[in-house]
Amino acid sequence: MGAVMGTFSSLQTKQRRPSKGQLYVMDYAPRQNKSDKIEDEMEMTTVCCRPEGLEQLETQTNFTKRELQVLYRGFKNECPSGVVNEDTFKQIYSQFFPHGDASMYAHYLFNAFDAAQSGSVKFEDFVTALSVLLRGTIHEKLRWTFNLYDINKDGHINKEEMMDIVKAIYDMMGKYTYPVLKDDAPKQHVELFFQKMDKNKDGVVTIDEFIESCQEDDNIMRSLQLFENVI
Repeated sequence: MGAVMGTFSSLQTKQRRPSKGQLYVMDYAPRQNKSDKIEDEMEMTTVCCRPEGLEQLETQTNFTKRELQVLYRGFKNECPSGVVNEDTFKQIYSQFFPHGDASMYAHYLFNAFDAAQSGSVKFEDFVTALSVLLRGTIHEKLRWTFNLYDINKDGHINKEEMMDIVKAIYDMMGKYTYPVLKDDAPKQHVELFFQKMDKNKDGVVTIDEFIESCQEDDNIMRSLQLFENVI
């Protein structure tokens, strides 16, 4: 079940310097004074691709205006144009997994953030997904994760899709894991996944089967709750 939680583990946060497993924008702690707020408002008018009004984003997400200002500053520091393409996203994400190859997992994660499949992620896209992962309900978080694993977006997860995601996670973690993973570990993981989640044994996992199985797993439920107060 560890692969199911790959997305959530990648969103862990720390006060300052990002470490393995963090998503870059969360490194910006919410410390602002009056001049910072004025600077933020000025930045919002000069960036090449401006986000929607903060008030509108505040109603659409579970973040406060102050939190959105901090998140925007972090996003803009990494992406001055106001948008991030897949190559840049991969470069940023790979910094947190120096001993592995995070390119494929970053590819799948980018596609999940790029809900419109436009080839780029705007600040609005980013905070909308982040709001679900950090402040959403259990069902919202699980639906977002299901969408990540449903690579071809047909409403089901098949073994090939699950193998692609699991292999990407193992590649991302690299060879320096303890205990050392066997070469057939991804395949074993997928078989265990389907044995548990494919309730009617038809070879695919539906959203209902996915949510039901995750809710039956105490480890997954605890992992989901870890991110409720990270900002």
